[in-house]
Amino acid sequence: MPIRHMVLLWLAFSGGGLHWYWHDMHNDSSIPDALHVSSSMVEDMPVQAAGLIASEVQVDGDRTQFEMRVTSINHYGSHSKKDENRALISEQVIVHIKLASKQEQQLAAAWQRGDAILLRGTLKAPAKAGNFGGFDYSEYLHTQEIHWLFKGDGAASLQKQEASLWNRYTLFRWNDQLREQLGQRMESAFTSLHHAGYMKGLVLGVTDELDPATYNEFTQLGLTHILAISGMHVAVYAATLLYLLKLLRVSRETSLTVVMILIPAYVLLTGASPSVVRAGIMAMIGLFAARRGILKDGLNILSISALLMLIWNPYYLLSVSFQLSFLVTGGLLIYMPLMKPFFAKWPFLIGGEVAITITAQLVSFPMTVFYFNQFSLLSFAANFVLVPLITYIVLPLGTVAMGLSFLWGDGARILAWPAEQLNDLTFLLVKWLNVDDAYVSIWPSSSILWVMAYYAALYSVLYWLKRWLTSRRQTNDITVLNSTAISSPIYTGLAASPEWAAILHTAPEPEGAGKFASRQWNGYRHLALALSVIAWLGILYTGYQSPGGGNTGTVQYLDVGQGDSILITTPGGKHILVDGGGTMDFATGKNAWRKRADPYEVGKDTIVPLLKQRGVHRLDAVILTHGDHDHAGGLQAVLDQFPVSTLFFNGTLTDKTPFRKLLNTALDKQIKLYGAHHSMEWEPDQATKIRFLYPFTLPEDESEQLPVMKEQNHYSVAMILEMEGTSFLFTGDMDDAAESSLLSELTRFSSSVKDKGMGAVGKAIDVMKIAHHGSKYSTSEEWLSYWRPKVSVISVGATNTYGHPNEAVLERLSGVDSAIYRTDTMGEIQIRAQQGKLSVRYQRKQYKTDTNTTTY
Repeated sequence: MPIRHMVLLWLAFSGGGLHWYWHDMHNDSSIPDALHVSSSMVEDMPVQAAGLIASEVQVDGDRTQFEMRVTSINHYGSHSKKDENRALISEQVIVHIKLASKQEQQLAAAWQRGDAILLRGTLKAPAKAGNFGGFDYSEYLHTQEIHWLFKGDGAASLQKQEASLWNRYTLFRWNDQLREQLGQRMESAFTSLHHAGYMKGLVLGVTDELDPATYNEFTQLGLTHILAISGMHVAVYAATLLYLLKLLRVSRETSLTVVMILIPAYVLLTGASPSVVRAGIMAMIGLFAARRGILKDGLNILSISALLMLIWNPYYLLSVSFQLSFLVTGGLLIYMPLMKPFFAKWPFLIGGEVAITITAQLVSFPMTVFYFNQFSLLSFAANFVLVPLITYIVLPLGTVAMGLSFLWGDGARILAWPAEQLNDLTFLLVKWLNVDDAYVSIWPSSSILWVMAYYAALYSVLYWLKRWLTSRRQTNDITVLNSTAISSPIYTGLAASPEWAAILHTAPEPEGAGKFASRQWNGYRHLALALSVIAWLGILYTGYQSPGGGNTGTVQYLDVGQGDSILITTPGGKHILVDGGGTMDFATGKNAWRKRADPYEVGKDTIVPLLKQRGVHRLDAVILTHGDHDHAGGLQAVLDQFPVSTLFFNGTLTDKTPFRKLLNTALDKQIKLYGAHHSMEWEPDQATKIRFLYPFTLPEDESEQLPVMKEQNHYSVAMILEMEGTSFLFTGDMDDAAESSLLSELTRFSSSVKDKGMGAVGKAIDVMKIAHHGSKYSTSEEWLSYWRPKVSVISVGATNTYGHPNEAVLERLSGVDSAIYRTDTMGEIQIRAQQGKLSVRYQRKQYKTDTNTTTY
């Protein structure tokens, strides 16, 4: 039997691998062939495409986004005819249309799934990950079988065409319209858009209108599964239907059949995410099995559901939603029998709820930290209190209120009122639990082997704990039996017979032999339990530790677009962040209509996830070179989510509200503030020293109050990092005037600088961060000839409008034989320093033969 199982397992994996390989081999774009050009030439090519809108149309600020099924495509330009050489294809693309005015928002809102359209614009390849371990949009879209972004300019770039009444998207179009109507009913039942948006997400899976701040607070506590339609919703839906049919005296067989037919409608209505599809398939199989009296094993049903989904689309295997859904469901089926005995004597409802909550938390923990790199210690309490409240009270109330609003608006609002009060209580509790960041632990990204080891060790711990608990209860039961039986006449008579004496555990035996065997068996179990607990705790400890350390220091120039952000990890394991990038917001004043509901923000969306992924539990220092938004803007999110010991800045203020908010946050969190200036030194650990070179100390009469400087570049902090026998120069956005001033100071007082123990200056340094993203107003010939950097790093955004880096700067760097690394073309640049040697690697390969790593 084991051999047969091994053969079947091998055949299953082999078949799955072949299915994946075949599917992936056929997952490529036909657009280059249709246009008769190579893939590299498709980029930014003006084209005209005809096809169907294949998804819901999302209008957010000045951008409209949807998926399009392209059925034909051709070149479009001044030298091409309108319908010339139009090639027939069938391929999905993501469409982004930049809206030109607020009126165009209304035009875009009228577009619907299934509309036949003619679209003009350019094609763009999806962006690859710019940072190591960062989100790779290109790979994600590959799993969706999408290879191109179609960029349109203004609503006029899209023309609606005549279409047949029926196409492949008609059913989904009707579903979208139904969801829209139900959403409007929800808005009429609930008094505020905040409550309505929350209930839409809870009941219908419509998350577009969910408040981003609320979502982030739920995420921090590990409660996002509440906001996503999942197996819990399907179970409540199916159970409610079965109960209603029972009240209507419908037969059991008919009830099961009706619910089994209606479940696909609910799955479609709620958006058909992988988790709800899994739950729907499992529910249908389970109902069918219950009707036929077969296949009652949950693991078999779960396995069949996974098999069906992966046959349909093997890329489901890479979906986080798919993985979490199946792992948590499978974990509950496997680990719950081990957990139940611990709560056997508890009241049924409370014991069951506690057992399910603990098991779900233990099972979901490794995948949560694997993907999201954080775990709140308050997650158990939040789930235990809020999941039953929302599942059994708020969800039914919201659903019934939404349905009642079609018939009786006032009655729906009356029914929605208690749901709103409970929602307010939920929001208040979630906000209160999120007040103290001390309960949020940060976990670096681990390996799949670590996840597997965690599950094996957890199973071993629970298994031996259950054996130990069962043994104790059996011993107690036998003790009670013996103490009762000895006093009875029947027991006294039976004990005289050796056979009955053996049965009653009173048979003659060598003195101490039974007790010795029992103690020996118990000893083995106790040893196995102790070793399992030690192994499990050891796995948790190793997973929590930050990687790196030893005798290696690392400087990581993050790809944050047009801005600077540099993470330094010293040989002693200290973490220092230099600048935090920033995203400019132009949606103000008359352009306020352009503002998006949850716009991209480099601190929140790039820097914070990367710091967590790399196991940064706290920042020993943040060094802000100056107050411009492209250096300071992202630090607000960093200070909000990470404990920071010290903040160095240039000792000046700006007149911008975000910068003042940043400093106030530092004061509120009791972060030590220092104005960096020439001759200041700081040693994070024994192998690392930072020497600040610029700006110079402010005059005595101005030092009592921080001056407001509108032009911040001139006062950028410049410093030298000495680590593991190597040197790094950081320059912020220094201009040529600041460079000249510093060079004069260093030249004039070079001897006194040496006397003060600051080391020699004017010697070649190993690495220089080029000032101001390679602007022509920085990095003069005198500056370069003084420092003579072996390696130069330019942090700059791709296709920026400033013309950075300037060609003259690049020529000057080449003139001093400095190796040039750029974040716009190479992505993140990591430089490791060890024993006087540098090892440089970067994220994006320029050539197929490029190894991405160079040693100096």
